Amino acid sequence: MGNFQYDVMIVGAGAAGISCALVLGSALKKPYAENRKVGILLHHRNSHLNSALLNNAFGIAPGTNGRELLEKSITHLEELYPDVELIQKEKAKEILSQAEGFQLTTNKNVYTSERIVIATGYTSPIRIKGMEEYVIPHQKAKVEKARIQLRNVDHLVAKGLYVAGTLAGWRSQYSIAAGSGAAVATDILTEWNNGEHSKIHDKLA
Repeated sequence: MGNFQYDVMIVGAGAAGISCALVLGSALKKPYAENRKVGILLHHRNSHLNSALLNNAFGIAPGTNGRELLEKSITHLEELYPDVELIQKEKAKEILSQAEGFQLTTNKNVYTSERIVIATGYTSPIRIKGMEEYVIPHQKAKVEKARIQLRNVDHLVAKGLYVAGTLAGWRSQYSIAAGSGAAVATDILTEWNNGEHSKIHDKLA
């Protein structure tokens, strides 16, 4: 581990970002994840979940209000996995690649992180400086909506830089976005575990 403030910083707190944080948070007591620091920028004003009514998502009661689900998910993260740092009222402005890791500038602070996960949604234009070179037209959205994604291979944009959810090129479906965020988390856990494939399950006694 380098001299970074964070091992992982998640940008975006919609379905993909929160799912990524939940899976990472659930693993922080594992030997290979001890002393790792995870943070998430909780800005989610633009999440499409704010206007969603969920009737067809596995495990979620029909009629669930998307905005309420977002708020409950943040409480879930805070209560079950308090080692994940919740960064309130800050919005990512710029991400710069350094010799090692990244510098993340928000409207209030500057952070360094070994890895970054961007999960801010597929609305054009991208509002984070430093990411423009990776932007391409979204491959699974209507052309007339001018949606965007970041060029990636299996969520990996560049070394240490990940994208999750609709910005990774997935369709705007709650369960798909949530699964994308969880997938990124398990990829990061696998890296921490020296390449041994890792996933986190809780089991009944």
